[in-house]
Order: sequence, then structure tokens, then C-alpha cells
Amino acid sequence: MSAPVLSIIILAVMFLLATVLPLNMGALAFVGAFLLGSVVLGMSTSDILASFPGGLFLTIVGVTYLFAIAQNNGTIDLLVRGAVRLVGSKVALIPWVMFAITAVITAVGALSPAAVAIIAPIALSFAAKHKINPLMMGMMVIHGAQAGGFSPIAVYGVTVNGIIAKTELDASPMAIFLASFIFNLAIAVVLFIVLGGSKLLSTRTGRLVEQAAESRMAVSVGARAAGATLRDCSPDSTPSGTAGKETPGSSPAGGSSDGSRARANVAQLVTIAGLIALAVISLGFKVDVGFVSITIAIVLALVSPAAQKGAINKISWSTVLLICGMLTFVGVLEEAGTIKFVSDGVAHLGMPLLAALLICYIGAVVSAFASSTAILAALIPLAVPFLASGEIGAVGVIAALAVASTIVDVSPFSTNGALVLANAPEDVDKDKFYKQILAYSGIVVAAGPAIAWLVMVVPGWM
Repeated sequence: MSAPVLSIIILAVMFLLATVLPLNMGALAFVGAFLLGSVVLGMSTSDILASFPGGLFLTIVGVTYLFAIAQNNGTIDLLVRGAVRLVGSKVALIPWVMFAITAVITAVGALSPAAVAIIAPIALSFAAKHKINPLMMGMMVIHGAQAGGFSPIAVYGVTVNGIIAKTELDASPMAIFLASFIFNLAIAVVLFIVLGGSKLLSTRTGRLVEQAAESRMAVSVGARAAGATLRDCSPDSTPSGTAGKETPGSSPAGGSSDGSRARANVAQLVTIAGLIALAVISLGFKVDVGFVSITIAIVLALVSPAAQKGAINKISWSTVLLICGMLTFVGVLEEAGTIKFVSDGVAHLGMPLLAALLICYIGAVVSAFASSTAILAALIPLAVPFLASGEIGAVGVIAALAVASTIVDVSPFSTNGALVLANAPEDVDKDKFYKQILAYSGIVVAAGPAIAWLVMVVPGWM
């Protein structure tokens, strides 16, 4: 059996094991790289590790460490409260505020599941209180997270752009970001119209929205992660499991639950300035995102040592392991000739547009059950030689693949979809809600890749 065929079998087994069993795909990838590289190809350990993405490792650790500190010191809570106040009495704007907040959180470096885990409970509690369709609200949160996910300093964006940077393909980080943002925004508009958003335009409320937000925000991120919930969303409610305790989301972090002290403290102002500086320095001056983000994180830790307590533990080490393992394995695949083998097979189809559509559907179907990041890390390198022929626009194909592989995170089998399902309002039939999410994700998997392909690949403008 040839090395390329054997490596494809190993890759398929890895995805199967990671889907069926609670195993980290990155850990499996390191094992696969070792077995394929040392046993089959006779590579040395140093040759195998030459593909380890050190720069990407620093970037992911830096941005997630920075975001963890922003969570701990209450900055994220403060931003949510401020955004909700903008709603005023207009209930119809609540879903859009949740969409925008989640997009901003992922755009500045948070992982998509982390953003959904923070915003979904708040959004769905609003849905219950103001009779908003919970499916619409939950999906608005997920699509918001994906809308910001491909910014040049976000984890998805850094991963994809880092892979492309190592090739001779035309790179356009902003085009990929805008493609994902606009695509998810368009889906959100359709959801809003179809699921009753137009009926909310005439609905008004007083301070309930702001009060509910402030009450929810009184629960610290750490308390929510530990399972603390609110018995209700009234302004004077006490977080379950936190009675009598001071939390980062309460008075020290910038406001009590009644909103009487909602002003930002010094640490929060510095954090907001740091997030702005991250965008300006890394994007405007082309300085490495990893070094900039970890530098800002250390500055914040010095400003407020208490806020960085536990922040290291909140770095998504499982994602770091996943991405680094997969890209190391991809380097071994390249040494085995697998990438050229697959690309030649695709090229021999003689129909570049059909090949691009096939790649998009593979990414969507597998990603609905597995990690979107892993799919992107695996499929983009496999498509590079095929795209290098110039018969089809590389940026368009990569943008379509990026969108197709991430919009399916609405699936109840993915982390984001599962988080929305888990936070369903108490008065919602969980079984019915599950079936609604499953049906919607089926529509997205079936139609999403084709629409992305039609819009981004066929016209040839990217």
C-alpha cells in the first residue's frame, strides 16, 4: 500500500475515533504524525516537529489568554450591558444586539464556543421573557459568533491565513472575513424574517431588558462556568450558589446588579484600550498578533493581578492541541506526497467548479459532527496544489470552504448547537427544540455549501 493511501486511511480513522470517542483530534494527529512519519516514512523526530506551528501556537495562546483576563475583570459583561442599553424599548433589536455582541467577541480573539457559552444563556433568557422565538435567538448567537470568526486576529482567521501564508496562493484575509460576515449576516436576516422577527417591530418594553441584562451580568463568568444560574431575571435576584459572595461581575467589576454602579473601573478601561490597541497594532502596523496579544495580556495582569487569576487555565488548551497536532500531521502528509496525490485526483476530474463544490460539501458534512478548526486545517492544505493551477479563484474557494465548514456549527452535535440546546428556556419543550435545531442544521448542511459556492466561486470575482 502506498504512503499516500495509507495516510488517508490514518486520517479517516482519526476523524472516526474523534467523532465516536471523547478523544482530542490533535492528540490523535500527533500520534498519526509519529507513526506515519517515523514508521512508514523513516522521518526523524526533528523532521516531524519541523511542521509544528510555533507562531500559531503563540497567537492562539496569546489571544485566548487576553480574552480570559477580559472575562475575569468584567469587561465583557460591561460591554454586554452597554450594548443592551442601546436597545431601549425596542424588543426587535434584542436579537441583533446578541448577534453583534457575539460577533465582536469572536472578532477580537475569543473562540466561537466560548462566545456562545457566554451570550447564549443571556439571549435565551431574553427570548423567554419577551416571547421571542428561541430558535431564532439561539441561531442568531451562533451565526454572530461565526460572522466575526474570520477576522485577521480571530482563531479561525489566524488559522486559515497562516496556512495560506505558507503557500504561493493569493491571500486576502479581509476578503475571507467579509465573506463570512456577510454570509452569516444574510442568514440572520432570513432567520429574523421567517421566525417572526417582523412581529417584534411593534413590541415595546420598558427597562426590563436592561434590568434583565444587568441581573444576568451579575453572575461572573467563572460562576457560570461552574454551573451557577439565576432563579429569575429580576433586578434583585441572587445568583444561585453565589449568595453572599463577591464576584467579578458584581460591584468590583463595574456595577451592582441593579445597575447603580455600572461605570467602568480602571482595569476595564485599560482592557478596552488594550483590545483596541491589539486591532490597531496587529492590523495597522502588521505586527505579529501573538506577541502583541500576550504583551497586552501581561500589561492587564500587572494592572489588575486579581483579574488574571485562573486566566491561564481558561486558555483553550484543547484547541491549541487540536490545531498544532493537525498542522503537524499535515506537514507529514505533505512529506508522504498525500497532498499532491489528492490534488492530482481532484484535478483529474476535469471540472474545477465541481471539485470546489465537492470540497465545500466534505467540509460541511464532516464539520457538522467534528471540529470546524480541524476540518479547515486538514482540507485547505489538501486543496492548495489544486488551487495553484490557477483554473479557479483561490480566495473564492477558500472563503466558500471557510463558510461551509463553520455555518454548520448550528448542528446539535457541535459544541455551539449543543450550548444553545442546553440553555433552552424552561417553558420550551426540549425535545421539540432539539428537533427544530436538527431540522434547521439539516437545511444549512444541505443548502449552505451550494449557496456559498454559487456566490463566492462560480462568479470568479474572488
